[in-house]
Parts: sequence; C-alpha cells; structure tokens
Amino acid sequence: MEKASDSDLPDLFLRTAKRIRHAQLADLAPLGLTPGQGRALRILDRAGEPLRMSALAERLGIVPRSATTVVDTLEAQGMVTRATDPANRRATLVSLTNTGRDALTHMSDARRRAARDLFASLPPDRRETLREILAELDAGA
Repeated sequence: MEKASDSDLPDLFLRTAKRIRHAQLADLAPLGLTPGQGRALRILDRAGEPLRMSALAERLGIVPRSATTVVDTLEAQGMVTRATDPANRRATLVSLTNTGRDALTHMSDARRRAARDLFASLPPDRRETLREILAELDAGA
C-alpha cells in the first residue's frame, strides 16, 4: 500500500520547482527572455562551441523552424550570432555573444536567489540533506 508521503511527493516537488521558476521569471522580466530562450542560451553555453541550428533544435526538443524563431529573437537582442558552417555551407552555426553570456549570469544569479529565498526556512543540515538527495536523483538519471 502506498503511503500518503509517497503519493504527494511528486506534487510537492513540482510545486517547489514552480515557486523557484516563478521567482526567477519575475527577476528575468527586465531581460525580456522567455523560458525557451533561456534554455537555448544555456544549451549554447554548455556546448562550449557554436552549434548547428539543427543540433540546437534537437537539444531543445523542438522542430528546426521553431529553433529559427528562438534564434531570430535572441539575435535581435544581441545575445547570439549566426554564421555559415565552414564544414557545410548549407548549415548555420549559432554562437553566444558577450551579451548572451551576461544574460546567462543574470539568469543563474536569479535562480540561486530564488532557491536561497525558498530554502532559507530550512536549517543548514536539512538543506544539505535535500541537496544530497537531489544530487543522488540527478546522478541516477
């Protein structure tokens, strides 16, 4: 038989994540970024090198045409640039600009502030236990 604590765990987790996201979004409103655009910036940053549009679309889990729309907006904001891929002139490479990197720093700071504020009510040892549990779950994914 499932315990009540097991059945409400997913809802509690999702509500907590949602609170962090809402606080972060409020902090990011001045940047004019949508969550999808923020994800695109993070993916480009993690790649460590320019990505083809098709690879960006795949990592975002969207169709290439939608990735073009995301990149169009980010390029208009000066956060990314496009260039022809020298290995395949039909492909386009997308790169972060310094403005995009600055936005990523702001996003990361906002996420940390939101989490810090949310978890401030937990004593340090419980926060560390939660961090360890989440790290274990992440490692198993």
